[in-house]
Amino acid sequence: MKAFRRRIGDSASGPTTYIASGSTISGNLRGEGAYVFCGAVDGDCEIKGPVTLAEGGRWKGTLKATDVVIAGTVDGDVIAANRVEIAGTARVAGSLSGASIAVAEGAVIEGEIKVTSGDTPKRFDEKRGSALDQSSSAA
Repeated sequence: MKAFRRRIGDSASGPTTYIASGSTISGNLRGEGAYVFCGAVDGDCEIKGPVTLAEGGRWKGTLKATDVVIAGTVDGDVIAANRVEIAGTARVAGSLSGASIAVAEGAVIEGEIKVTSGDTPKRFDEKRGSALDQSSSAA
């Protein structure tokens, strides 16, 4: 089995769409490519590509993407075709589903964790400065 490769965003190619902190989006989103959300979203999404919810970001609804990194707060389900990474700053009130799931120490998950590959969820300790909280300063 292929090893879990940390930072999903490290392997993204092409331009990234940033939603700055202080921004609020209401409604459903569909798209392709890499997305980084530093603000608030109220709605569901279906993205063909990696999605990052940065530290301080808030999501209310279903987040569905190829790969997902959560460092903010989610009130809803997170569904990834491939990988889900939950940072130590994350708070998720909903279920997680993905072929591979890694959860950092300190993360709070109030819901079911379903690894679709049949593997077990991985636990990790953050060992480098969070690129997720720096995303908001780049936007």
